[in-house]
Amino acid sequence: MREPKRSDEAGPGVPEAIPRGLQHLLDRYGGDALDRIWIFPPLISGRKEWGLLVASVFIDEASEDRRVLVSASYTAERTGKGLTLDRTLQEQGEAPPDRFPRVVDGVVRRAEKDLGEPREISVEGDAEVLFAVLEEYDRDLLDPELPPLGPAPVEVPAP
Repeated sequence: MREPKRSDEAGPGVPEAIPRGLQHLLDRYGGDALDRIWIFPPLISGRKEWGLLVASVFIDEASEDRRVLVSASYTAERTGKGLTLDRTLQEQGEAPPDRFPRVVDGVVRRAEKDLGEPREISVEGDAEVLFAVLEEYDRDLLDPELPPLGPAPVEVPAP
C-alpha cells in the first residue's frame, strides 16, 4: 500500500468525507449543542482518505464551564462501485472549554505526519453557522439523508 500523504500532494481523495462528517456531527448532537469544530487536513492516497474532526459539545445549559470532547475519525474510499465511508464517533471526556485548543494543538504536534493546522469553526450553539459552512461544498457531496438536506436532527441530550 502506498503511504498516505497530505491532501495537497496525493490525488483527489474523497471530497464527500468532510462535509458528510460535519453533517454526522450535526445529526448526532444538533446545532445547539455544538460549540466548536476543528477539521484536520486529511491524509490522501489516490481515492482513499483518512481524516479527523474534533468537536467541543455543550454538556447542558447548566454547565457553561464544561464541554465534552468528541473525536470523529473516518476512512473513505471512492471506487468504481461507489463510496465507502466508515466513521467512528467517540466521546473522549469532559474539560473546561479553554483547554480544548491546547488539546487540538497536541494532536497536531503528536501526529506522525505533518497534517497542517486544522480549520476551526466557532458554532457556539448556532446551527446556521454550520449550515453556512456546508454551503461551501457542492450539494452533490452532501448526504441527502442528513441535515441540512434530510430530516431535522433529533435532539439528543449531551452526555
